[in-house]
Amino acid sequence: MSKPVATLTFLGAARTVTGSKFLLDLNERRLMVDAGMFQGAREWRRRNWDDFPVDPATITDLLITHAHMDHSGYIPALVKHGFHGRIHCTPQTRELTAIVLRDSANLQVNEARDAARGGYSKHNPPLPLYDEADVERSLPLFHDVAFDRDLDLGGGVHARFTRAGHILGSASIRVWLADDPQISVLFSGDLGRDQHPVLRRREEPEGATSVLIESTYGNREHPTGDEEDHEALAGLIRRTIARGGSVLIPAFAVDRTEILIKVLGEMQHAGRIPPVPIFINSPMGSAALDVYQGTGAHAELRADIDISALLNLPTLRDVRTKEESVALNRPAQPCIIISASGMATGGRVVHHLRHMLPDPRNAVVFTGYQALGTRGRSLVEGAKQIKMYGRYVPVKAEVLLDTAFSVHADAPELLEWLAALSPAPQVVYCVHGEPKSAEHLADTISEELGLMAVVPRYGEVVRL
Repeated sequence: MSKPVATLTFLGAARTVTGSKFLLDLNERRLMVDAGMFQGAREWRRRNWDDFPVDPATITDLLITHAHMDHSGYIPALVKHGFHGRIHCTPQTRELTAIVLRDSANLQVNEARDAARGGYSKHNPPLPLYDEADVERSLPLFHDVAFDRDLDLGGGVHARFTRAGHILGSASIRVWLADDPQISVLFSGDLGRDQHPVLRRREEPEGATSVLIESTYGNREHPTGDEEDHEALAGLIRRTIARGGSVLIPAFAVDRTEILIKVLGEMQHAGRIPPVPIFINSPMGSAALDVYQGTGAHAELRADIDISALLNLPTLRDVRTKEESVALNRPAQPCIIISASGMATGGRVVHHLRHMLPDPRNAVVFTGYQALGTRGRSLVEGAKQIKMYGRYVPVKAEVLLDTAFSVHADAPELLEWLAALSPAPQVVYCVHGEPKSAEHLADTISEELGLMAVVPRYGEVVRL
């Protein structure tokens, strides 16, 4: 009797940088690695609402590389439509994902309500993709997985999580069949840089026959020298404070907030920027800070990092209430505001943008990758007006993109990770990147490493 065909289906992060979802059919078992939400361009966001290509109830196990929305944000929608299997991830990913999903549900419910009241939605009535109840039904399905331990998923299918060094708890995941050495797949997840500001360096997993590698920065190298010292940011802060304005930093609540506090604190200590108040206006960011201070996080942190000491910065202020947040739209004195989301797609930061963008005294600083179709991408590309809550807002504030904050591996670091895999892969799939970035990385892999590398299409199915 012939063995069942083993297949891999690309249900997201294929020629786009969001929505990571990879379906594995192995030995009559159906697994999925990552369940990310599509963000950015409308054509991709609409896919969040499509009928899922397979019945979610037929998926036995879901493996999550890390907590960011584009890798975990679709989980409650899967559960809403019938998924009831096990969700495997590291303990820190579980903690952070719970924070991310609860915030996402709350944000969606509020946005749907505001759109209904304001009459600026094309849908009648506007609805959230999922709500808080869907999130709470999802959380009991999570199961903790330790790094570097074999996980038996049944049916001869095994998995192993290796530290990826991107954010706390992030992992690369290797899946294989015990009785067929030719059937093995390695998912890079998002890979951290060689030198992460807070976390220890990523570790090298065992190689696999097929490898999926992220390509967010597949055609770029991170800055070095003065740019890595964030002098452009320091200069902008000095200029803005001197003219009586405030600096708004849209930031990813998980990981980026910790790094920003570290850098801004060092700048203030060195006298590079004035000691103005620094407000953390993100409930999700504040909750994530608590996870980074937890005992379970210590093994992943760099030896020279004391998270508690970072948070004792004298000028740091934690904004918890809605009233405090509203007051920051017109701050009483020049200040720095760190608020989610990092691409300005939703959350408290959008309210701040609406009030701060029209004032030329102010400045807005983006510190990470800005996907196509997001407000952040429009602003860094020089938009003169931005639409928010059904109205256009003029952009008079100074805008800066500081790419030195990125904790994604760049092109040379991706190649280094791939070249170190043993055994070497038979085929490499470049995922989680915009087309030009993914295609450039695939070409470079072929030319420099001599490996077959392709950029898969959305919905494409390949045999393993």
